Amino acid sequence: MAFRDPVDLDALNAAARDTLIAHLGIVFTEAGPDWLRATMPVDARTLQPYGLLHGGASVVLAETLGSSAGNLCVEPDRICVGLEINANHLRAARAGTVTGTARPLHVGRATQVWEIRIEDAAGKPVCVSRLTLAVIART
Repeated sequence: MAFRDPVDLDALNAAARDTLIAHLGIVFTEAGPDWLRATMPVDARTLQPYGLLHGGASVVLAETLGSSAGNLCVEPDRICVGLEINANHLRAARAGTVTGTARPLHVGRATQVWEIRIEDAAGKPVCVSRLTLAVIART
């Protein structure tokens, strides 16, 4: 099990209030012993001018999931912060909702690496991302 404690989705969603996460409509929906899932609407908040899901919105969803999942793995005196993120945009989304799922590739004492897969409502891949986190002391 990667996560320290059982995941409290209500607490994750409450912590997201008044942040970019809430502004984009991202909602944490499910969690397993080592994975975290959230949805994001494909609407005026997340579209680019050509009517497609903005790649940057996909990256926000990916970083939100990976960083949140990473922080669920560390001791209370530690925090995870992003070092590097990449994203491959595989398919356009024009409407509806996309769902992202973060799974660990490496959970170490100093770094973590998470893979985040984003799918459309039909389960087809929209984006795949890899996020590297640094584990640092909470100040």
